[in-house]
Amino acid sequence: MTLERFVETLNYQPFRPFTIHLADGTAVPVVSREFVASSPSGRSVVVFDPQDRMNIIDLLLVTKLEVNTAKNGGRGRRNR
Repeated sequence: MTLERFVETLNYQPFRPFTIHLADGTAVPVVSREFVASSPSGRSVVVFDPQDRMNIIDLLLVTKLEVNTAKNGGRGRRNR
């Protein structure tokens, strides 16, 4: 996955929650763009979840971004 693809997904207007899938099988939800901080190089991000847990992610290890495109309470998903 490219760094540009992550930035594009994070900056969708209006924002849509999405899930980051990592090579080790971990899935990290991104519920708001305010819950994400980027390193100066843009290669790593810190994602906080609503329970205030922190995930440090190397974007080169991301295998898929799953974007919530549904307006029906989050039941529909689209893969990127």
